Amino acid sequence: MLSDNNFYVRALKALSEPNRLRLFWLLVQIDERICVAEAIDVLGDSYYNVSRNLKTLLMADLVFAEKEGKWVFYTLKKGNHPFRINILNAVRSIPEEEFMDEIKKCKLRLTLRQNGRCVIGPGSKEWEELSSCGV
Repeated sequence: MLSDNNFYVRALKALSEPNRLRLFWLLVQIDERICVAEAIDVLGDSYYNVSRNLKTLLMADLVFAEKEGKWVFYTLKKGNHPFRINILNAVRSIPEEEFMDEIKKCKLRLTLRQNGRCVIGPGSKEWEELSSCGV
């Protein structure tokens, strides 16, 4: 997988799009799995766009997807390949100030989990109430 030169191109191409970079940055910063519904609420984007961007990151071998019931959770793909480590370090070096709202919203959205699991879909009444007070 990492020996394939196409990996480098796919990874860099995936991160060259601002919304995918923002999504990947969020995954790097929270260092926790996130479901599509949570990402939709945090980023304020449509299901189609968030799902498509996560799939692009998955196809670029940057994230891992795990289905639990009706939810699909995404986490960073782990590995000790120098290129992967350098990508993570480069993304970590982006100042938090660039995406401060996303971090605040994400931490707030994750409080709606029950037993560490996403149980509320995107755009829910609970999220609307919480986000109107918390961000």
